This record gives sequence, structure tokens and C-alpha cells, in this order.
Amino acid sequence: MNMDETMNFEVERDKNIKAREILKDVYEALAEKGYNPINQIVGYILSGDPTYITSHNDARNKIRLIERDELLEKMVKNYIGLDD
Repeated sequence: MNMDETMNFEVERDKNIKAREILKDVYEALAEKGYNPINQIVGYILSGDPTYITSHNDARNKIRLIERDELLEKMVKNYIGLDD
């Protein structure tokens, strides 16, 4: 490694914030297009089919930045109050 390069340190909390922001963006894009955001996101998580997510406001590409299993894990932790 070149000593002139800056190391990037990413904390788990930053990942949680990023995932939350992406999910909110996707939710809003789906709502703007008239879809039921919860149903569409659940469909995507269960099937892995990105066509459940609108491409409006780049939502489809954004949600692909989060692994589905990671998203489920964060949602379950949040639901039972173990989120950071």
C-alpha cells in the first residue's frame, strides 16, 4: 500500500445509516409512483426480483447496493429493538 493513500474506515453504524437512507429513498420512490411500498419491498426481498422496485429516482439501483439477507437482518433487529 502506498503511504500517500488514505485508508477508508467504515463503521457498522455507518452501514446501518446508509441502508436506512436507501430503504427510505426506495420507499418514497415507490409511493411517488403509486405503488404500495411495503408490498413491493417485501416482494423484492422474498423473490430477489428487482422489477418489484421502480427505477424512478434510481430506486432499483439503490436497493441493489444492500444484500437482501443484510436488509432482512437489519429489519429483524430493528423490529425486536436490537438496532444500533
